[in-house]
Amino acid sequence: MGYLPVLLGAIIIFLVGWVIAATIGRLIEKLIQTIKLDVVLSKLGLDRLMSRANMRLDSGRFLGELVKWFLILVFLLTTTDILGLSQVSGFLTAVLMYVPNIIIAVIIMLAAVVIASFLQKLVKASVDASGLKSGNLLGMMTKWSILIFAVLATLEQLSVAPGLVQTFFSGLMYTLALAVGLAFGLGGKEAAADFIQKVRSDVSER
Repeated sequence: MGYLPVLLGAIIIFLVGWVIAATIGRLIEKLIQTIKLDVVLSKLGLDRLMSRANMRLDSGRFLGELVKWFLILVFLLTTTDILGLSQVSGFLTAVLMYVPNIIIAVIIMLAAVVIASFLQKLVKASVDASGLKSGNLLGMMTKWSILIFAVLATLEQLSVAPGLVQTFFSGLMYTLALAVGLAFGLGGKEAAADFIQKVRSDVSER
């Protein structure tokens, strides 16, 4: 009976917090829909990537739900502190400390999609303007290189198998360096031979 008022007070605080969190989440969802962020992301090609994963682009709902559940965890942590559940409070604190990593990871991926789409178009336009026929290939290579690095950075931010991510990143860098070296060496073999022959001719004439 002595503990009952504390329990009722904690439940009331949690229920009020849930209502506040849901209200703020809906406000953020409406705000994102008002500024039409999805339209901008769709123009950058994010909607196509989402559709391939059988997902619908709805940044307002995503951000609103993210803020809502973050606030719910905050009020749940307050509730467990009131009830004296120290172990549960410690677990919820660890979860709350991890939420910023999720937000940063989402920002990294969104920024990567925007940058990758822009650079793909820029590289393609530049190569096409130079008269070469490999604009689409180089543009796609640029785009996916940025996206792959962004995925690795996201996994690193989320602390998902950091050792494996670093190993994969190192292997990817070595592979790219080897591929570029081979491509340059094989493609520029004749040009290098001509240059060496020209140098020999100039030396022999002198």
